[in-house]
Amino acid sequence: MSEIKRPDIDEYFLKIASVVAERATCRRHHIGAVAVKDKHILSTGYNGAAAGTKDCLELGCLRDELGIPSGTRAEICRAIHAEQNAIIQAALHGISLDGATIYCTHSPCILCAKMMANARIKRVVTYHSYADRSFIDLFDEVGIEYELLPAPSSEIINLE
Repeated sequence: MSEIKRPDIDEYFLKIASVVAERATCRRHHIGAVAVKDKHILSTGYNGAAAGTKDCLELGCLRDELGIPSGTRAEICRAIHAEQNAIIQAALHGISLDGATIYCTHSPCILCAKMMANARIKRVVTYHSYADRSFIDLFDEVGIEYELLPAPSSEIINLE
């Protein structure tokens, strides 16, 4: 019998963020986020249109139609970012994210980075780099630890 490699805790939560991303309604990127503290999931979020509104799967991508490159003009997009939705979900349910780690499939834009700073997130772990790198200086200034790790395996090991 071959040896089974148990994922470490960062790989485990990044893999969960990947599954959360499957719910995204964006035609460009599927992004998922998981807020975690003490190995306990506090909230999740994925990128998509505001609740109760039509999304890009129904209407098409406005940014594609206008030829807007990734990483620019975020205000044109219908979607709320995965990290924003994870923070919003925690707030809706009265859960503090103070000291939490956010595992996300992509690094944050500057708007999400500002929200993470105010939510007192202490660590952000990801495996894809987003086009906007301006979050790095903010994270350094406010003391948010940032790690870019290899993508987790998409294989699900299920012993029967």
